[in-house]
Amino acid sequence: MSKRSSETARTKVLQTEELAKCLARLIDEKKGQDIIIFDLKGLSPITDYFVICTGLSEIHNRTIAESLIEYEQPTHIEGLESGNWVLIDFIDVIVHVFSDETRQFYGLGRLWGDAPQVAYDSD
Repeated sequence: MSKRSSETARTKVLQTEELAKCLARLIDEKKGQDIIIFDLKGLSPITDYFVICTGLSEIHNRTIAESLIEYEQPTHIEGLESGNWVLIDFIDVIVHVFSDETRQFYGLGRLWGDAPQVAYDSD
């Protein structure tokens, strides 16, 4: 790998991590709860980061999701209509907005609990 491609790869990783942190802060601003960022680099071929949070209701989940979609254009969205589990795919970052019951049922936090967590600054 050339020096230039190495620098480009490093910049992309930093940009991806910053996107995950920024999305977590936006969720926090919308009063999302139990926000966790999992660093999945090297653990999952699907994405580099999961951002997981819980909303207080289906309407709250949709509001959180819509604010993220407004901020950054995702490549794919699932579950926006129902609001129980909204998945927003930004390719290198996937956001999961859950109702409390759905989050407990699927247990993504338990499944990926061995992955490193990324801290973000909340206000």
